[in-house]
Amino acid sequence: MRILFAVLLSLVAVHVAGHEVRPAFLQLIETEPGEFDVLWKQPMRGARRLPINPVLPERCEVSAMMAPEATGTALLQRWRTNCELRNGTIFISGLSRTLTDVMVQIEYHDGDRVTQLLKPADPSLDLSDPTPQVWSYLTFGVEHLLFGIDHILFVIGLVLFIPNTWSLLKTVTAFTVAHSITLTLSVLDLVSLPQGPVEAVIALSILFLARELVVAEAERSRLTQLRPWLMAFAFGLLHGFGFAAALTEIGLPRDQLAMALILFNVGIELGQLMVIGLLLAVGMLVRMTRVHPDASWARGFAYAMGSVAAFWTIDRVLIIL
Repeated sequence: MRILFAVLLSLVAVHVAGHEVRPAFLQLIETEPGEFDVLWKQPMRGARRLPINPVLPERCEVSAMMAPEATGTALLQRWRTNCELRNGTIFISGLSRTLTDVMVQIEYHDGDRVTQLLKPADPSLDLSDPTPQVWSYLTFGVEHLLFGIDHILFVIGLVLFIPNTWSLLKTVTAFTVAHSITLTLSVLDLVSLPQGPVEAVIALSILFLARELVVAEAERSRLTQLRPWLMAFAFGLLHGFGFAAALTEIGLPRDQLAMALILFNVGIELGQLMVIGLLLAVGMLVRMTRVHPDASWARGFAYAMGSVAAFWTIDRVLIIL
């Protein structure tokens, strides 16, 4: 069963390639009354893009369409439209058949702004009642963590690695503080690292943690034996750059920068707590049933996690090369 689980998890890794489902981004800036510059950004991997497209109200006239531009991680399309965007509906065709979201930002000439996250279950924005506004970043943060399988595996690895509740609390707190620091510094353009190497090292951090779970305690590195919180802090700095990449891709509202950044970070923490809480609840239920499984299941999961992380590391390094 452990071998089967490892094979299945590896196949999932090949399919998703370890990348979280990043959102698309639709930005409309009103340069003159009724005139909007439009930016449509879709996440890409290689030459593939999601089959989703924005549909503006029927009365909108498209002009000055520019040639698409591929950045390596996204496909950018720019054009200009002439219409009234205070009423009507913006619809994302094809979104209901995907697992991604679309962040929509509208900046009006008079200073008003609209920010809303569209989901597959609700792929349209009613321009007459755009209520969620900046709170969409909270939901985006939660979903970014829950759909970021590489980040989830690292958190699960920490829970399996540290059975002591107090030590786990310190370690997870160190990881949280670290990725909050680099997330903020990166989004504010105070520190910048190339995204390719960051993603490769994030995969390597999961491989390192899997190795520590597999070997005997006496053979583990002194850092993880004596100060696991310091190990989590160091790797948390790298994961923060990964979180920042997704947030940078969709942009932040300039007039609500601090609030959007805080809400996104809080959303990440909520998603992280959901994962940890679920794992602890499962462990409690197992103890209540008085079933005492041996450690082989955790070891099997560590081997599967290490195999997945090794694939990601090789894949991401090859992309860089």
